[in-house]
Amino acid sequence: MRKLYSVVALLAITLLSSCELAGDIFEGGVYVGIFIVVIFVALVLWLLSKFRGRS
Repeated sequence: MRKLYSVVALLAITLLSSCELAGDIFEGGVYVGIFIVVIFVALVLWLLSKFRGRS
């Protein structure tokens, strides 16, 4: 029974710390996603301005 408590405690510690890590990764992912969208929009606007300048 004591071994079971040790395993449960180890799993709880591991899972709780991984939840915090996942939250940090998703928070960073939001900023990276916003950055990629801004770069994409800037690229599309630049391409449109190049094509409009030719005609």
